[in-house]
Amino acid sequence: MLAFRLLRVLIHLFRGLATCALLFPLIDDAGRRAHVRAWSVRLVALCGVRVRIEHLQDAQPAPRALMVSNHVSWLDIFVINSLHPTRFVAKSDIRSWPLIGWLCEKTGTIFIARGKLRDVRRIYQGLVTSLHAGEHVAFFPEGTTAPQGTLLPFHANLFEAAIEADVPVQPYAVRYLDANGRLHPAADFVGEMTFVQSMMTILKAGGVTAELTVLPIIDTGESSHRRELADAAYDAIRSSLGVDTAGNPPG
Repeated sequence: MLAFRLLRVLIHLFRGLATCALLFPLIDDAGRRAHVRAWSVRLVALCGVRVRIEHLQDAQPAPRALMVSNHVSWLDIFVINSLHPTRFVAKSDIRSWPLIGWLCEKTGTIFIARGKLRDVRRIYQGLVTSLHAGEHVAFFPEGTTAPQGTLLPFHANLFEAAIEADVPVQPYAVRYLDANGRLHPAADFVGEMTFVQSMMTILKAGGVTAELTVLPIIDTGESSHRRELADAAYDAIRSSLGVDTAGNPPG
């Protein structure tokens, strides 16, 4: 059964490669976005993950916003893309991942090298340009994945792009649950775990529900400094996930 599920995922990945290489050059942005969304929905389903969308206080995705989310797994990108296609800022390491790295690059992922100030400035300008063009743009302000039940401090640098582009910040909270509503350990992608190991763990687990909560937008007009925006987004996501600043469930 596991081998069959893995084979189906691999076939789907190769279909994605073929679509990016052969079809994407021939279709417009709207067509590419539709393919990215449909492909992401299928990938998540093939991994045995069901997506559930929640809306806190009836919040809806803003048509133009800088999107931020906590970061648990490589799955986060495709869970969010199953709601609407988005350009992500991701670690440059992902580019070297088998198949997925090339797919991410061809679907508009913006790669950033850790610890390089010049790279941050380049990415920042690219974010502003994309936001002005009306694209959905997202990044993970923790800068890396964290175990579920934990929320790492947010880096504030890239929040400046929302201020310059004059768009709000749209926070999302993502978590992965088992059949009993508890955090599912199979989703954690931390430490020295490789992409392949994570994929196999998720395929073996089954019964995972990805809960994606759309949180109310944060108006950049009310917060003129990137640190204020980062703190407001942190507090909104922390509250939704039910963790305190130490990463532990509040007592």
